[in-house]
Amino acid sequence: MAWHRHGGRTMSLRVELLNTGSELLLGTVRDAHLSWFGKELFPLGVRISRQTTVPDGSPIRDAFLESFPRTDVLIVTGGLGPTTDDITRELAAELLGRKMIPHQETLERIKERCRVRGFAFQPRMERQAMAPEGAIVLPNDNGTAPGLYLPAVEGISWSSPHIFLLPGPPREMQPIARAHVLPRLEELVGESSGGLRKECRIYKVVGMGESMVEASIGLKLSERTDLEVGYCARPNEVDFRLIGTKDVLDEVEPSVLSVVGDYLVSGDEESMEEVIVHLLSKRHETMATAESCTGGLLASRLTNVPGASAVFLEGFITYSNESKVELLGVPAELLSSHGAVSEQVVRSMAEGALRKSGANYALATTGVAGPGGGSPEKPVGTVWLALSAQGNETEFWKETIPTDRITFKQVVTQSILDRLRRRLKSSTDSNTSSPS
Repeated sequence: MAWHRHGGRTMSLRVELLNTGSELLLGTVRDAHLSWFGKELFPLGVRISRQTTVPDGSPIRDAFLESFPRTDVLIVTGGLGPTTDDITRELAAELLGRKMIPHQETLERIKERCRVRGFAFQPRMERQAMAPEGAIVLPNDNGTAPGLYLPAVEGISWSSPHIFLLPGPPREMQPIARAHVLPRLEELVGESSGGLRKECRIYKVVGMGESMVEASIGLKLSERTDLEVGYCARPNEVDFRLIGTKDVLDEVEPSVLSVVGDYLVSGDEESMEEVIVHLLSKRHETMATAESCTGGLLASRLTNVPGASAVFLEGFITYSNESKVELLGVPAELLSSHGAVSEQVVRSMAEGALRKSGANYALATTGVAGPGGGSPEKPVGTVWLALSAQGNETEFWKETIPTDRITFKQVVTQSILDRLRRRLKSSTDSNTSSPS
């Protein structure tokens, strides 16, 4: 398995991220910038020290003033559009004592973009072609507002950090950042960081809770002064994160692997579904799904992976009893005597999907997602799962996952995919270790 390593120098450059936009604080738009920048900056030896989100208007000015004394680099997103609430570049110019001057090349690019796309050029768009005096314009090939770079100013009475002003939409911001911001930050880091190169290794673990991972290995490793230990918990999954030099990480990795064992899904940031698709592809095998309570989420997760068409043959969404009978051949008497949420029905669903699709493996789910529909015998959160494989007895088991519907579906799909992963890995390991 190839371990995912984010290489980076010793962190010394102080970087802050300032997100602007009332829509972020109103909850109508999710912030996608922090996680993206965090991943992109680490290999350069840079970590974000602080993130601030402010609404449009005067709070942007306050955020600028608060950041200037404490950071080396300030990355600002949003507020570069043509409307009256887009004032980020004007505020930056005002605080730095710069005049706003037109940038003719940008204006021509905006007009040409309007022409190509069949839009009428609006006079207010000229605002996007204005830049603070001395700013370096960062072209935007995916929108009308360019980015701007204002180098740091070291003064006797005051100073300003390196400032990058970027458009808010990720489809515009990310290409500009890759082409113009990251290379400049790498130059700024230069030799000033010193120290040894650091890496980040993330171990994706399923079936062990966050507290169990910590008790089993995390607490022991956290006693070391040359390691940074962290966790990120999701439904039925934990990212166990270690940051240190390569030598230190190589030293402790055997201990990590011996503890997490078969609970380890991936060490290179592959998702569960990516691992499944890659294992099946390697084995030249195929699969199908039969879903009731998960409503197609299993099939959706698998088909999100490039190359899934080579291994995923068919997905049956059999939400009603009638569809279970018609599409999968589940005997009506099983449904009437045992109910849809039962070991008999889930086994029949898996075997029906295997038979109908001709795949090597078939997964099936049926349960009570809630909040209604439960009973004393089958309370909300009850789910039956099955894995059927050609030439083998069908595996089936029950779990109880009392939570909201969305989390229920996520945990159920994660659980059954993990069962298939273990089956595939066990078989692959067995074949690899067999004498030729």
